[in-house]
Amino acid sequence: MSRNSTMDLTTGHPLKQLLFFSLPLVAGTLFQQFYSFADTVMVGRFLGESALAAVGTTYSLHFLTLGFVLGACAGFGIPLAQAVGAKDHDEFRRYFWNGVWLCCLLGVAFTALTYAFAVPMLRLIHTPEEILPQAASYIRIIFLGIPASILYNFCAGALRAAGDSRRPTLFLLVSSFLNIVLDYLLLAVFPLGVVGAALATVASQLVSGLLNLYWLACKTDLLQSCAGLRGFSRRHAAALCRVGLPMGFEYSVSAIGAVLLQSAINALGTAAIAGQTAGDKIRQMFTLPMESVGMGMATFVGQNEGARRYDRIRQGIRDGLIIQWIYCIAAWVILFFGKTAFTQLVLGEASDQAAALSVEYLTVISCLFCFHGSLMILRNTLQGMGYSLHAVLSGVGELIGRAVCGWAAVSSSSFLGICLANPAAWALALAYCTGMTIHFLKQRQTQPAEAF
Repeated sequence: MSRNSTMDLTTGHPLKQLLFFSLPLVAGTLFQQFYSFADTVMVGRFLGESALAAVGTTYSLHFLTLGFVLGACAGFGIPLAQAVGAKDHDEFRRYFWNGVWLCCLLGVAFTALTYAFAVPMLRLIHTPEEILPQAASYIRIIFLGIPASILYNFCAGALRAAGDSRRPTLFLLVSSFLNIVLDYLLLAVFPLGVVGAALATVASQLVSGLLNLYWLACKTDLLQSCAGLRGFSRRHAAALCRVGLPMGFEYSVSAIGAVLLQSAINALGTAAIAGQTAGDKIRQMFTLPMESVGMGMATFVGQNEGARRYDRIRQGIRDGLIIQWIYCIAAWVILFFGKTAFTQLVLGEASDQAAALSVEYLTVISCLFCFHGSLMILRNTLQGMGYSLHAVLSGVGELIGRAVCGWAAVSSSSFLGICLANPAAWALALAYCTGMTIHFLKQRQTQPAEAF
C-alpha cells in the first residue's frame, strides 16, 4: 500500500508492536510540547506575568473549540485504520477523500464562529479586564489557524492509520524547531507581543500540515489509483461521522469542564492564573506522551478490529497499561526532584506567590498521573473498536470532576481544588471506560482468536 515503512499491527507481539509504533508518537509529542513549553518560557521571560496569564486564560477555550475539530480528525482515522486491517485499499481511499470534504466543512464553520465570538467567550469565563485585550489578540489568531491544525491532524492521522507513525513525527519535529525560531524572532527581535507568539504557533502548524500532505500525495501509494474514489459518498461520510463526531464531542464535553475550571482559576486572580498556567504547561510535558501511547493504542485496536483479532486487543490493553504505569512512576520521580527548577524556568521573575502555586500544583497532580495513563489506554480502546459514543459519555465524568473541584476552589478560596480538578476528572472517566471495555470484550470472548 505504501512505498515507505508502515506497520501491520495485526501480527507480532502486541507489547513490541505498541512500543515501536508509539515511540515515534511519544517523541513527536515531546517535541511538540517542548516548543509549546518554549513558547510559554519566552512569553513569560520577554513579555512578563500578565502576558503569560493572558495566554494561559485562553487555553480552555482553545481546548473547547479546537478540541472538537481535532477530536473529529482523530475519529476519522479509525475507519481508515479498520480498512487497513481488513486489507481493503480502495475503502481506505474512499474514507480518506470523504474525510477531506468533512474537514473542509469543519474548518470553515469553526473558524468563522470562533473568531466572531472570541471576546464574548473570554468574558464568559471571567477573564480579568487587565489581560482581556492581550488574551483576545492571541486567541483570535489561534482560531484563524484552525484550518492549519485540521490539515496536520487529518493527514498525520491517515499516515498513522496505515501504520506509519515515524513520518508525522519527523514533520512535527521540523515544525517544533520552526516555532522556537519564530517565537524568538517575533517576541525578541520584532516585538509583536502575544500576537507574535500566536503567529509562530499557526505558521509552524501550517508547515507540518503541508509536509504531511506532500508525503501522502507524492511519496506513498496510499492515494494512488483514486479514480472514481474521490467523490462524496453518503455512506462513507456517515461512517466517518459516526466515529469522528462523537470523538469531537468527547473532547468538547471534557473541555466544558476545563472552561468551568478556568473560570474558577480566573476568579482567584492573576497570580493563580500564572501559577496554574506554568504548572499545567510543565504537567503537559509529562502527560502528553501518555496520550501519544493512547493514539498508538487506537490505531492498534482499529487495525485489529478490522482484522477481527480480538485476542490481540485484550493482550494490547494489558501491555499498554504496563507501559503507562512504568512511565507514570518515572514521571513522578522526575517531578519530585525537578518541579521547583521547572517552575523557575517558566516563570522567571514572576511573583513568589505564582511560583509557590505552580509547585503546589505539580506536587499534587504528579502523584495521580496513573489515572490519566490508564484512561488513555481504555478510552482509545473503545474508540478503536468504534464505540466513540462511550468516549463522549466518559467526557461527562471529566466535566463533573473539573466543575465540582472548581466550585470547591472558589467557595473555599483554596488552590487545592484547582490542583485536584484534573485527577478527579481522569478518575471518573476512567471508571466509566473500564466498565465499558470489560463489557464489550466479554461480548467477544466466544469468538475464536484465529477464526477470521
